[in-house]
Amino acid sequence: MTQPDAPSHFLESLWDFFASVRLTVALLLTLAATSIFGTVIPQNQSPEAYAQHYGERLFRFLDFLDLFDMYHSWWFQLLLVLLTVNIVVCSINRLSATWKVLFPKSPGFAGSRFRKAANRTEFTVSRSLEEVRALLEPALRRRYRHTLSERTDESLFLFAEKGRWTRLGVYIVHSSVILLLLGGLLGSFFGFEGYVNIPEGGTRDSIRLRNTNQPLDLPFAIRCDDFSVSFYETGAPEEFRSGLTLLEDGKAVYQRDIVVNDPLRYEGINIFQSSYGNMRPRNLTLSFTSTESGMTYAKKATIGEPIQIPEGLGQFVVEHFHTRYQFMGMMDLGDTFLGTLTPPGKDPVEVALPLKHPDFDKMIVSRGIRKSDVIVAITDYEAGYYTGLQVNSDPGVWLVYSGFLVMIAGCFITFYMSHERIGVELVPGDKGTRVAVSGIADKNKLGMGRRVEALSRRFARRAGAEKNG
Repeated sequence: MTQPDAPSHFLESLWDFFASVRLTVALLLTLAATSIFGTVIPQNQSPEAYAQHYGERLFRFLDFLDLFDMYHSWWFQLLLVLLTVNIVVCSINRLSATWKVLFPKSPGFAGSRFRKAANRTEFTVSRSLEEVRALLEPALRRRYRHTLSERTDESLFLFAEKGRWTRLGVYIVHSSVILLLLGGLLGSFFGFEGYVNIPEGGTRDSIRLRNTNQPLDLPFAIRCDDFSVSFYETGAPEEFRSGLTLLEDGKAVYQRDIVVNDPLRYEGINIFQSSYGNMRPRNLTLSFTSTESGMTYAKKATIGEPIQIPEGLGQFVVEHFHTRYQFMGMMDLGDTFLGTLTPPGKDPVEVALPLKHPDFDKMIVSRGIRKSDVIVAITDYEAGYYTGLQVNSDPGVWLVYSGFLVMIAGCFITFYMSHERIGVELVPGDKGTRVAVSGIADKNKLGMGRRVEALSRRFARRAGAEKNG
């Protein structure tokens, strides 16, 4: 007695393992259960935020399990690979039986099966069997792809069928799921998602990855030529637009304006308008008003460079810029420059110059909060913005789109199309020929019954018959 070959036995066992429906159910349940963690635990946030929320010990445990970037973790990708292999093996394993139906070696029909069919209608024709056959057989061939006649001792059977290929509908659905899984895996392995902030007139050729904050070089550079923002009356931003130019080897290769939900796409990389922010204003113009003479003097200002105020009113230096400045610890003045005023013979004092309130220092002096012989204000400046861009690439997206289209086609074939088989039995008798029309379908048997009724009425009119039942 020969012993089974060990490698072949192992491969057979492995095949049976992946062909198991239980494995399919287990993998789907595991993916569903783990996806709950991906929903409950916010993904791709900073480690500091996770450590603060979960505590140091729990943070380290969850980080070890890759639950903060779960959909890119090795174990989640392994589950997708196992499910893909499982679906492929199950489809191949069950395709052999379907293949025999699709491509039979000797196509044939069992007349006894049609005699017992639930969908069956009979009528009698006062013609000979051959006359009825000559009338009905061409009509049957016009409506059905495959036809066959078979004579028995008692009767003549005309068989016809169409839609044999629709039995592949379930396998088309399986292939769509495989395309979806492969697309997800391809994007997970080779795709990326990151962000970059670019000031007006600035250029960047790298981004920061969202999940690791590591830099990633792009195959081109992005230049922000222009940025504009419009606001509602409430002050909320209505639209912000970036004029971008892509550069390769210093040469412009593509230019386009983008807004939210209208990205720029180039060589498989998508650039979305994500956010914006204020840069430090430039080219300041200050005014100095003497409270004694009432004269106002305009001066250009640069951060860190002292300005001598006319009339011997002292010296002023712009030192800092704050996007949110709390005046006296209470009032938020927003974007504010801070400067130091040094009157002659007196101690220096701090002067706040908020951009949205140009007369702020005048109010401070008039109310006696700050005693001074000079009032300082910003009369002009050049505002600047930076654009926040989200940059991503998903090479598997076309596989995912294709998977959805194939799934729609597969579901339509599976649920709305069927393999139809018609049997027309011609039985000669004393008063002519009795015709029995039967139909069998692999699904939608109620619809098959209506089609048999309609076909029987059409045949009866064609042959000039009296219906028996």
